[in-house]
Amino acid sequence: MTAQEFELSLKKGTIPTVCFLYGEEQFLVERAVQMLLERAIDPALKDFNFNVYFGNESKGVDIIDSAQTLPMFSERRAVLVKRAEQLKADALEVMLPYIKNPSPGTCLLLTGTKIDQRKKFFVELKKHGVLVEYKRFYDNKLAGFIQTEAVAQGKPIETPAAELLAALIGNNLQELSSQVEKLVAYAGSKSRIALDDVRTMASSSKAYTAFELAKFLGMRDLSNSIRSLDALFLHGEDAPMIIGALISHFRKLWRVRELLDKKMPQADIGRELNINAFFLGDIVTQARNFPRRELKRIFEEFYRCDVASKTGGGQSYNLLHGMTMGICTGGW
Repeated sequence: MTAQEFELSLKKGTIPTVCFLYGEEQFLVERAVQMLLERAIDPALKDFNFNVYFGNESKGVDIIDSAQTLPMFSERRAVLVKRAEQLKADALEVMLPYIKNPSPGTCLLLTGTKIDQRKKFFVELKKHGVLVEYKRFYDNKLAGFIQTEAVAQGKPIETPAAELLAALIGNNLQELSSQVEKLVAYAGSKSRIALDDVRTMASSSKAYTAFELAKFLGMRDLSNSIRSLDALFLHGEDAPMIIGALISHFRKLWRVRELLDKKMPQADIGRELNINAFFLGDIVTQARNFPRRELKRIFEEFYRCDVASKTGGGQSYNLLHGMTMGICTGGW
């Protein structure tokens, strides 16, 4: 069962007797757990009908004893097993008969990160219960996640605004959800969250300033590059973080430049490298500013500055200031 199918079934009132939620995206796993528990048990009777165990601490018998206990003053009880991938083989063996014949008045919910679906326990669980994986989102799916979050929190967000927020925050769904919540409050009575709202909210953040520095360097805009660099150091950012952000940006420019040299159309470049359409034009324009031989020289400079900043081979600001001058003017 997919995550979408599982959550739709919950909204329709279907509560599984046995369920295993797992995957790399633990934010989504935890949210699905809350969604299930809110529907499975009466909050007023939670103290009587809810137990929590940890896979690395349980022998399985205690879990099954709780699962087989009748609910008190309610039609259902819930048993949650966290870190269930750490249940030992003998614990899984103890639990296997219950998985094949679960109590109708109990929701046994297990969560984890990775599982081996070849094991007998998971083969039987898939037959008699629900197995749902929450995979990590690819970068090109983040804007869609943001838009869904915004609608769920009461205010839609424009696509360019969602794409900018995704570029700034990256693949951290919990932080993205938190930022959407702040943007909904900031937008106030406006009908939707706009690009300028994201820019305004993010303007004081170090992530946005690093994003700006990379963009201005790509444009070979010296004055704005120096301004952004000064702001980062004023906020106490260290050189390795700044260099890391620049490496990520210029690596993308290098890949785009290679495809441009192969005469690949711009739209195909965007699809090949999974670059959001909102940023594609700017990225391509910046890539045209740097022939590959110069990009090689820039990466040599990144490496030199990174090593020097970590080994005391020069003052960090002076190193990055010189690097900025070199990238913008080509005067190495």
